[in-house]
Amino acid sequence: MNSRRASPPAARAAQPAASPWRASRERLRDREVKREAVIRAAAREFNRKGYHNTSLDDIAARLEVTKPTVYYYVTSKEQLLFECFVAGVEQIRAAFREVHQLPVPARERLNAVLRHYGEAVASEFGWCMVRAEDQDLSPGMSRHIKALKSEIDHGIRRLIREGVQDGSIEPCDAKMTAFALAGALNWIAHWYREDRSLTGAQIADAFVAIFEAGLRPRRGAAPASVRDRQRRSATRQSGLRLNKKLRA
Repeated sequence: MNSRRASPPAARAAQPAASPWRASRERLRDREVKREAVIRAAAREFNRKGYHNTSLDDIAARLEVTKPTVYYYVTSKEQLLFECFVAGVEQIRAAFREVHQLPVPARERLNAVLRHYGEAVASEFGWCMVRAEDQDLSPGMSRHIKALKSEIDHGIRRLIREGVQDGSIEPCDAKMTAFALAGALNWIAHWYREDRSLTGAQIADAFVAIFEAGLRPRRGAAPASVRDRQRRSATRQSGLRLNKKLRA
């Protein structure tokens, strides 16, 4: 007689069957993790050697895998550069989504976006974010990059205009101010290195502090509508004086 006792039918029924979908989801997650690792490795190589001097062999060597393994996750070096750009810009787009409904003045929402912008540009994706458009990419990728850059630019302009309207930002030209802010932040990618004493977050905080000091309304200043009229009047007067000199 067998001494082993069989499990009761109810106990056997209570044990869930292994789901083939669970294994599939785990494989998808594993693939995404590895694909992200390939993109980050590419970004670091582009930072170190530049886009044209980096090969897929270099990226494979950094990951300690074979070149065909890299091709399993991306189709080309061009796609890697594009994915690096998108990964960096997505950090800024996420910041816009986070602050969209916050019940705070527009200047605070702008500061939050600029802080994320600075951190993104100081990350391994920074070089790709500011230089991708200069490379030989396909027309479709170039159009996508320009569209994303335009989205970020117009998002910053919108927050500046809202800040002027709610009084949290000194009246200014939203377009020129957005260009100045983005230009200053983009330049971080040209000189910042992760092995230096300041972190990307610290640099972003320092830049935002400088920006805020310039954008904050002046104490005791006239209302925005009055200052706008004064500025337009001064501009007209300057133009009239210049025209008189030219006619003389």
